[in-house]
Amino acid sequence: MKIFTHVTLILVAGIALGLLARQVRHSAAPADGPGADEVIYGNDNAVVDNATLRPEDIANDTPTKPPEDVAWLSEFELLERSGEMVSTDDLKGAPYVVSFFFSTCPSICVSQNQKLKELQDEFAGRGVRFVAISVDPETDTPEVLREYAARFGADKDQWLFLTGDLNYIRRIGAEIFQQPVNKQFHTERFVLVDADGKIEGFYNWPEKRQLAELKASIESMLQEEASSKKS
Repeated sequence: MKIFTHVTLILVAGIALGLLARQVRHSAAPADGPGADEVIYGNDNAVVDNATLRPEDIANDTPTKPPEDVAWLSEFELLERSGEMVSTDDLKGAPYVVSFFFSTCPSICVSQNQKLKELQDEFAGRGVRFVAISVDPETDTPEVLREYAARFGADKDQWLFLTGDLNYIRRIGAEIFQQPVNKQFHTERFVLVDADGKIEGFYNWPEKRQLAELKASIESMLQEEASSKKS
């Protein structure tokens, strides 16, 4: 028993001496030793004011503002496949559905325009219009759009295909119809506009329920318009 106790005391003493020697070596390490170049970030150096920054670091510290001389678009005018200009004023008086597309799109735009074909056939002769705006106007000239529209049996009076300057179309999408558009980029939404030119809602056409709601909204608008004409 005594031998076991002595051995234990020797082991404990050895461990204690080892820990003490390690602490002494660490405190005596040279300033340029391993880890001397590391920067530890804490509360003491977390905040840096402009006095310690280079001029190029603070060059953009002021929030940017939109140019005051550029008015936010509220109406537009674009070139139709017929070669005639079509404006928002021309579209007033009846509801219309706005979409964005481009003729060389191999899949989504084809499905989208098939849905518009379905809507055109369902509401044929009832005044509602469908306004398809190209997001690749350099390719989609009036001639190209005439050929493209013929693929879907688009009625020339009911289903319009519009083109113009890309930057202008970007603004029309964002500022008037609240849709992000760019060259060969668009959403999968139909924008329903009432007879007064106000947006009624946005409908995601791949969703069957939303497409059904769009049809119901168009029907409701047409019935209200018919009732107002009778009274």
